[in-house]
Amino acid sequence: MRVRIIAAIVAIVLIIVVVLGSCAKGSGGGAVKITIGEVTRSLFYAPEYVAVSQGFFEEEGLDVELTTTFGGDKTMTALLSGSINVALVGSETSIYVAQQGANDPVINFAQLTQTDGTFLVSREAVDNFEWDTLKESTFLGQRKGGMPQMAGEFTLKKHGIDPHNDLEMIQNIEFANIPAAFASGTGDYVQLFEPQASIFEKEGRGHVIASFGVESGHLPYTVFMAKQSFIKDNKEAIQKFTNALHKAQQWVEDSSPEQIADAVLPFFEDTDREIAIMVIERYKNQGSYAADPIVDEEEWNNLLDVMESAGELQQRVEHAELVDNSFAEQAMK
Repeated sequence: MRVRIIAAIVAIVLIIVVVLGSCAKGSGGGAVKITIGEVTRSLFYAPEYVAVSQGFFEEEGLDVELTTTFGGDKTMTALLSGSINVALVGSETSIYVAQQGANDPVINFAQLTQTDGTFLVSREAVDNFEWDTLKESTFLGQRKGGMPQMAGEFTLKKHGIDPHNDLEMIQNIEFANIPAAFASGTGDYVQLFEPQASIFEKEGRGHVIASFGVESGHLPYTVFMAKQSFIKDNKEAIQKFTNALHKAQQWVEDSSPEQIADAVLPFFEDTDREIAIMVIERYKNQGSYAADPIVDEEEWNNLLDVMESAGELQQRVEHAELVDNSFAEQAMK
């Protein structure tokens, strides 16, 4: 189903050539404008907001505009049509586009997160959790074909659970409505992103009992990517972008959850500082924030394994085909 959606997107973009978003260089040597489309607004992406708030993009002579594109399919549509220059989204979307034979493939050039960002939340407190307790339960999962769901199913299978036979898997609820559905009584367990997991814990409505990020291993989970043609025409801008990101990654690595929260909270006006600190600490402790922008080949192959296990991979795509680490390697010198 997801592959068909991506195929439709590619077809539309090939038929309707929309030239909206090129890398706009400021006159007289001014700042270079780059529009980023982020798949969602999330504390999971803290280093991105640090790059803005701490002036790292500005130091590199970039004028970066953030726009939230709400979902992998919409993000990829925006990138392929040219309405954004750079996408922050899961690497699986670039693979879906490649599987359709795109003439201008989407290239992963800088990694932001390296694990899944979801957690297993139970309705009741659980002492000494064992994965087998999920059998015969009702599990409120994520959307089919997306990385959260694939990482979740991969983890369940790893622990000997058939996600479609050993429990009742609910996948027909919109991403934004999953927390509300669980809060209203749907499901014994739910797969949640932060900050919903920490909010539920604080309010006593749920209990975090496992991390899908820890269980599914390192992946190129959220990566900055652009069309191959855009990268070819804007190598200097992409290098500056990656330099700024690496500075932000180092800053996050060396800073406390409290410092990081204060740096990113302007992007999360409705988020309580205490919750933000809890979330960032949880992600830091499990190594979700990539320490450098390299898209590792071993992690890429793990992603392919996860997609293959979920039945979402037509054929394996070589790391070198859709990853360009040259900008990340230069940024780290």
